[in-house]
Amino acid sequence: MKHGETAGSARHWFLAGMMGIFSLPATILMLSFVGFCAFTAQAGIPVEQVVFMVGAVWALPAKVILVSSILGGANVLTAFIAVTLSSIRLMPMVAALVPEIRTQRTPTWLLLLLSHFVAITAWVFAMERVQSVPRERRIVFFAGFGITLVLANMTLVAVVYQFVTEFPPIVAGCLFFLTPVYFLASIWSSARHPVIYVALAVGLVAGPVFYWVAPEFDILLAGVGGGTVAWLAERSWRQRKEARA
Repeated sequence: MKHGETAGSARHWFLAGMMGIFSLPATILMLSFVGFCAFTAQAGIPVEQVVFMVGAVWALPAKVILVSSILGGANVLTAFIAVTLSSIRLMPMVAALVPEIRTQRTPTWLLLLLSHFVAITAWVFAMERVQSVPRERRIVFFAGFGITLVLANMTLVAVVYQFVTEFPPIVAGCLFFLTPVYFLASIWSSARHPVIYVALAVGLVAGPVFYWVAPEFDILLAGVGGGTVAWLAERSWRQRKEARA
């Protein structure tokens, strides 16, 4: 049997990736997009602009920042900087995922194209499942999931936009809040090193503190602070271990 037959066809793995739309991460993200749709509808943003935003600005927090900037009367440059800073967090995800899915023959343009679909949902889904996919089919598998996820949410927003204006704000807020809660639990449960637990714990404690001290930079400071403390703790632990050895 040829290796390509053993690995399965590209069509098979693309369809397997598409089936990920029925997974728990994708379902929770779609519920969160219903909450985001209610937010944009109540803000008076036209449905066609919301659909375009879902496809073009993929990470949900970046879209919330963009809408908030629009409502706050910020100029284009300010909104651009705010969205860009919020999306810098996706760079380590791309850096971690690319070595897992690329092969020596994977063109750079394809990796750049697929990087658009990397956000917390696609990243967690891929990192949890990609090891069971033959390496030469991982790009196709991720493409199937990422493209389907974006198109499904664009369609969802277009369909439910006219209905969500009647949602009480608390319902829209709860739906939107499902995503960070779920993925915080997912990252905690899938962590492979104690340093991740330290970073998450410090960040969770530091977040509310920095919200009161510097609300404009609370997430940034909590993230950098949590990561730095975790790195220092892990480095100190490793040095003590090496000294005892």
